[in-house]
Amino acid sequence: MKATKKCNFCGKSFVTRSGVQRYCSEACQAEAKRARTEQKNNLFKAARPLMEIQHQEYLTFSKAAVLMGCSRQYIYKLVALGKLKASRISNRMAFIRKADIERMLEGNPYHRILPGSTSAQKKSTPLSPLAKKEKREKETDEVMDFYSGDEVMSLFKVRQSWLYTTAKRNRIPICRIAGKNYYSKKHVDEFFGVAVDTSNITDWLLIEEAEELFGMKPTALRAYAHRHKIPTKREYGRTYYSKSHLDELRR
Repeated sequence: MKATKKCNFCGKSFVTRSGVQRYCSEACQAEAKRARTEQKNNLFKAARPLMEIQHQEYLTFSKAAVLMGCSRQYIYKLVALGKLKASRISNRMAFIRKADIERMLEGNPYHRILPGSTSAQKKSTPLSPLAKKEKREKETDEVMDFYSGDEVMSLFKVRQSWLYTTAKRNRIPICRIAGKNYYSKKHVDEFFGVAVDTSNITDWLLIEEAEELFGMKPTALRAYAHRHKIPTKREYGRTYYSKSHLDELRR
């Protein structure tokens, strides 16, 4: 009985002439070889900019963005804020020293900050759409502290796809460094409504349990928790309230 195999390129079944035959025809073999060569060339093209940067002390804004794994616009923001030094040679030529990038990173060491208390917002006059846009852009420019995506997923028990979509929808500033997304700590904490360090709270009620226990409707319960700053947390899309804080207020 003749042995059959699946072609590694087109997937069709064929009768093998030997045990090491991988392709059904010479055409598939040639196409597979061409695909491997193209893949190697693409990999080299992707790595070439980084290889060139390794031996350069002075970088353009575009190359600085490649080195840091972020957008060129973010490099411009860092320079405009005075966080990163740059030298302008002419109207169309500006450079950043690699040493200045390293100095900026050394001057801003990473410190793990647990979600802390957020002050209540003061009432103010409504802002015009233009003023709101300018305020949002200013806040985005000032963001320098970030959570990594893994930290957000671990702290707030959310999935990666939900995190990215929600951050985009709610305009949470995102910085992409070395292929990974980092999210503004301030905006993430505000979005999740973190008011206190919840690590010491051990007794939690699901929103359905709190509704049944205290005889309150969902909207009334949410308003009550917000008004009295009841610690809440979200895990895997479900909301929990601190039972001890609710009991204390209901006495």
